[in-house]
Amino acid sequence: MPTTHLDATFAALADPTRRAILARLAEGEASVMELAEPFAMSQPAISKHLKVLERAGLISIGQDAQRRPRKLEAAPLDDAVAWIEKYREIWERNYQRLDALLDELKSAGPKANAKKRRRKG
Repeated sequence: MPTTHLDATFAALADPTRRAILARLAEGEASVMELAEPFAMSQPAISKHLKVLERAGLISIGQDAQRRPRKLEAAPLDDAVAWIEKYREIWERNYQRLDALLDELKSAGPKANAKKRRRKG
């Protein structure tokens, strides 16, 4: 995934209102008015948040007669999860190496560690 798409996804997810909108859309499609309902902000303010989510590809607009419901688009979230997962695996390997080193130091005992310190000094 190009970094510009990831940048747009993470920028959109940085705002708690937009994350709440996505959480609501995870339950199913909703109109702008339905999405604005739980927030203490105007419909135009909600529309601005929706535009950010649309530009990031996180939501799309449907057509249902006169109603234009928004719906969640999972692909950008899947891409973000894949990116995060890559780094989680790296950190997991680092922690496993650290655990192995700590186990080695514990099994060597305090006398072996004291000898090593005396040799260095």
